[in-house]
Amino acid sequence: MRTPLVLLSARLLDPGTGAFLPETALAVSEDGRIGALGDDREIRALAGPGTTVVDLKGAVVTPGLVDGHVHPVSGAELTHGLDLSYCADLDDVREALALEVRSLDRGAWLFGWGLDPNVFGDRPVGIAPFDAVLDGVPAFLLLFDAHSALASRRALELAGVDGPRTFDQASAEVVCDADGRPTGLLQEDAACELVERVAPRPTREESRERLAAALRSMAAAGLTGGHAMDANGESLALYGELDAAGELPLRLRVAPWCQPGTDADGVRALIAQQGTGGALWRVAGVKLFMDGTIDNGTAWLERPDCHGESTHAFWPDPAAYTHIVGELHRAGVPTATHAIGDAAVRHVLDSVEKARATGGAEVRHRVEHIETVPDDTLRRFADLGVLASMQPTHCCDFTRADHTDNWSRRLGEERASRAWRCRDLVDAGATVVLGSDWPIAPFPPLGVMAGARHRRPSRDLGQAPHGPEQALSALEALRGMTTAPAYAAGEEHEAGRLALGFRADLTVLAADPLTTAPTELSDVPVRLTAVNGRVTFRASDL
Repeated sequence: MRTPLVLLSARLLDPGTGAFLPETALAVSEDGRIGALGDDREIRALAGPGTTVVDLKGAVVTPGLVDGHVHPVSGAELTHGLDLSYCADLDDVREALALEVRSLDRGAWLFGWGLDPNVFGDRPVGIAPFDAVLDGVPAFLLLFDAHSALASRRALELAGVDGPRTFDQASAEVVCDADGRPTGLLQEDAACELVERVAPRPTREESRERLAAALRSMAAAGLTGGHAMDANGESLALYGELDAAGELPLRLRVAPWCQPGTDADGVRALIAQQGTGGALWRVAGVKLFMDGTIDNGTAWLERPDCHGESTHAFWPDPAAYTHIVGELHRAGVPTATHAIGDAAVRHVLDSVEKARATGGAEVRHRVEHIETVPDDTLRRFADLGVLASMQPTHCCDFTRADHTDNWSRRLGEERASRAWRCRDLVDAGATVVLGSDWPIAPFPPLGVMAGARHRRPSRDLGQAPHGPEQALSALEALRGMTTAPAYAAGEEHEAGRLALGFRADLTVLAADPLTTAPTELSDVPVRLTAVNGRVTFRASDL
């Protein structure tokens, strides 16, 4: 039997037990699984002429790290423009925009991403502070949450947007001033698309190369897989092309969207799409939305936020969402629902409970984000078998311990103190899956695991943590990116562990992630990454 890969002199860390295996080496069988575990002498003897043999010199091997919530295709496209995520105030934004404008050809569009609403301080979020810089320039600036954007006056003119609009997405809005004139703020996809559809689009080849480059960077960061939470545009075709060419370095589980207005034929189409894919990617599950975001006032809260907003569901008729979840459940299709506010989370749990009452096979439904929930919600995740998919770096980098950030000020002290309750959910028996939601936050998985532990701003780890009592342990954080995503995918029998017959999706680190201090974890070098036994990244000195 051919042995494509042999790893020697390794410390094999299994997150199932949290301990190192007694063996020091492993061999991958030709079917891409762990075929043998043993000492260096035993495993070296299995190498053949075509085997890649790597002496890891004591590096730590874990099951491949998997991002539980990521947007590879849209992320690759959105992050191609001007990065505004480093801007701390309006002057920083103006300076960055002015520099970019000087490099543009006449009539060319300016695209930006990662804009933090905290730069506006107490001012309303709108394009006005940038009017002078963007005079005559069509610009589309995506806010960090990717649920809202700012369009320049010229962009609005080209799109024919000169007043309010009505959308199927209940929380979508062209925000206007008291005189009915657009402020430049577009909330939710339906509103953003008004401008996006008149903006220039990348060519198919550009999209393919941007995606390939992003995925290569993910592999270099230690990722072996991702739960891709969209199948928009050409996503599936691009995955198929890369997979067929042997250039897909991550194993991807893709959940296409189900939006308000989806009829019975649309639901049947989503069900029929399940299981399609290639060697390293497949459609599995459906992504839905129950609300927007707290930062732009489109979350669904049980009580209005401090601006009197965040009072509506994403679905104009939440009962229609409940019906569709029931249909998908009966078809055996798992759902992943974006639910940030407490009312949204409660409605998702209620809907799953109704669906489960109709019987059928076990289906592992998920709630994505769960940014603030009351105590009586926690236990229901475990009781209903609903997975909690969370992104702790959002708490780290977009909120502050003193609650002076936009997210916290909108919620008020009581609800801001219930931020990203990772610890409470674990203690209540829920399975917590960790992810980045890239491009909303950086994708390196060590940073995600570190954030789950320290809950501090990644740019200044000396600052106080937001809700340190909600921190996860080192082992819980590791499981959040190994055993938990495997369980969420129904693959716990073949993924997320270091064991014979399990997939050879492997991440090799220079240090033990369980004993490395949380504030140092992000800096641990990734030494090697392998997917299905194929090396997708290897350090130059290894």
